Amino acid sequence: MSKTVLITGASSGIGRELAKLFAADDHNVVLAARRIDVLENLASELSTKYKIKAHPMGVDLSQPADIDRFFNDLKRKKISIDVLVNNAGFGASGSFTEIDFETQLDQIRVNISALTDLTYRLVPGMIKRKSGGIMNIASVAAFSPGPYMAVYYATKAYVLSFSTALANELGDKGITVTCVCPGPTKTGFGERAHVSQNGIFNTPMVMDVEPVARRAFDGFKSGDELVITGVQNQILALASRVAPFRLSAYITRKFNHRII
Repeated sequence: MSKTVLITGASSGIGRELAKLFAADDHNVVLAARRIDVLENLASELSTKYKIKAHPMGVDLSQPADIDRFFNDLKRKKISIDVLVNNAGFGASGSFTEIDFETQLDQIRVNISALTDLTYRLVPGMIKRKSGGIMNIASVAAFSPGPYMAVYYATKAYVLSFSTALANELGDKGITVTCVCPGPTKTGFGERAHVSQNGIFNTPMVMDVEPVARRAFDGFKSGDELVITGVQNQILALASRVAPFRLSAYITRKFNHRII
């Protein structure tokens, strides 16, 4: 019997590519994002090509009431989720006090609150079935403080810490938890964060989305707790871990201050 995976942020980027990979692996997919028209097109493509069930479902993860409605729709449609992919997220660049405060809060709501909410709602069912999986998309930003993208970096540090703790808690219950930490990737993230034309997003370090999604998918299938995509990003993450926190913040400040 095919399992069903819920993928947030499925309308583009890494989420869209992961939807294709899970569908090709005979998973039914619930595609969640704000742009329902894009999701409907993707759902039609996947169901036709892979002969699976694809459910496009619009949701604004920055709004708790909309998340409630989303889960009521899942219940009404009798859709049970076996795998959760928390992919939705975004960043904003600039000094902390110059970025609109509502934008700062939305980063927390989407990157942290919604991710935690979805996980909390779905894990009990996985425990009951003694089977399930969670993939949380963090970032190499999780390994360092990030002046001039302070809230974004902090949200990704939360995702990494939360995922690592959950992996420890749930490992003996038949549930795998994989935290994926990509570096700069050719998605819409850079444009939305206003960093796409500068700094690291304009260097050879930027990876195509397909190999990033493939590495994330393969790591999840293997039960890896942590996946850092790309050798350069693995080196960067290691360097950030061993460097004193203040030095890491200083280096990140110098870099991020040049890209805004």
